[in-house]
Amino acid sequence: MSTETTRRIFLGAVGAAAAIRSEGAVMEKVTGIGGLFFRAKEPKVLAKWYSDHLGVGVVPSQAGDQPWRQEAGACAFQPFPEKTTYFGDVTKQWMVNFRVRNMDAMVAQLRAAGIAVEVDQQDYPYGRFAHLSDPEGNRIELWEEKGHDAH
Repeated sequence: MSTETTRRIFLGAVGAAAAIRSEGAVMEKVTGIGGLFFRAKEPKVLAKWYSDHLGVGVVPSQAGDQPWRQEAGACAFQPFPEKTTYFGDVTKQWMVNFRVRNMDAMVAQLRAAGIAVEVDQQDYPYGRFAHLSDPEGNRIELWEEKGHDAH
């Protein structure tokens, strides 16, 4: 079974996961991802691109500013093989997957801004996927979870 297949099966099973137990006791778990930090050639320019095109707000710079808040939902945490090509450029060490409410609207918005988006034409039991890259070549996966679209 490929890593891609394993990851997609995982995404479909996220909601059914049971509590992790260690020797009969419930294990304390983290509650979510609190940030995604990565190197960039032009951090301010790239942060603005994510804000302008995907709505991911920049980190607040002063008291009273509000950070970007994500909606509650599934999150896949999956290491891939070192030589995977799924992230696009083999020199990139990460790929982020963003949940979207309406894939068609998001894709149209990105394409209207001149951003190339590749939509996976297969309709999976757990949703739809599309791929694009940010200005520095980092691959982004968009996921419209089945049953959570805006159609």
